[in-house]
Amino acid sequence: MTLDRRSLLLGAGSALFAAPFLAIERAAAQIAEGDISPALAAAQKETEAAHFDLMKIEGIKMHGNEKIAMLLYPGFTALDLVGPHFFFACMMGAKVDLVTTEENLAPVASDLQLAIAPTAKLEEISGPLDILFVPGGTTGTAKVMADKRSINWISAQAKTARYITSVCTGSMILGKAGLLQGKRATSHWGAHAVLPDYGAIPVDKRVVVDGNIITGAGVSAGIDFGLSLVAALRGTKYAEALRLQAEYAPEPPVDGGTLATTDPAVADAMNGMFASTREQFRQLAL
Repeated sequence: MTLDRRSLLLGAGSALFAAPFLAIERAAAQIAEGDISPALAAAQKETEAAHFDLMKIEGIKMHGNEKIAMLLYPGFTALDLVGPHFFFACMMGAKVDLVTTEENLAPVASDLQLAIAPTAKLEEISGPLDILFVPGGTTGTAKVMADKRSINWISAQAKTARYITSVCTGSMILGKAGLLQGKRATSHWGAHAVLPDYGAIPVDKRVVVDGNIITGAGVSAGIDFGLSLVAALRGTKYAEALRLQAEYAPEPPVDGGTLATTDPAVADAMNGMFASTREQFRQLAL
C-alpha cells in the first residue's frame, strides 16, 4: 500500500491516528542521526503496522472532509460541547469550527466559567455543513434564544446542513429556530417537558434521531451523541476505535443519573430547582 502519509495525517481532526505516524517520522530522523534506541525504533514500526491493520477493517472510513460548526455562546454548558468535540475532532480530515455568537474571537465563558477560544464568528461560516451543533445551558441558552442574529444564523445554516444537532437544552435553541416542528427529540430532563411547546415530540432517550435532526439528552449524553455521529459519518468500527481511545466504559460510583433512578427526595428537589428555567424556555416559545 502506498499513500501520501503527510497529506493523510495533517488535516484537522487527526488526533487519534496522526500522532503515531508523526512519531514514526520523527523516529526515522532520529535513527538516521543515531539518537534513538533499537527498541523504540521497533515499537514505532509496530505502531505503523497496527495503523494499517486498522485501515483494513471492513466498513471503516479513515479519512473524510466533514465540515462541522459548533456554536459557542456565553453561559453554555462546557461538557455539552467538549464531549462531542473530542469525537468530531478525532475524525481525520474533518474541519471543526467553534463559532462564537460574540462580535470578536475572545474566549467564551461557560456557565461555570470554563472559557473556550472560538475559531470563527457567525458571519465567517458558510454552508453547507455536515454537522450544525448547538450545546445547552440555562440562562445563557435563554439569552441566545432571544438573540435574533444567532437564531437567524442557525436557521440559515440548517437549510443546507446534513445533520442538525444539539445536546442538552441546545434542543430549546433548535426549537426556537423552528427546526423541531413534528420532530422526535430529547433534551436535558429539566427541560424535556417543554419540547412540545416548540412542536417537538418528546422522547426519553439519550440520543434521538429523526431524519437529519439528532438530539442528545443532558450533558454526559453528549458522549453517546458524539459516538452516534461518528458512526453515521465514518462507520461503527471507527466509532468503536474512538470509544476505546476515550476509554469510555462508565462505572458510576453512585446510583441515579435519571429522575426515575435517583432517590425520589433528591430527584424531586432537583426537578423543582429547574422550574424557573423551564418557564423561561416556555415564555420564549410564545
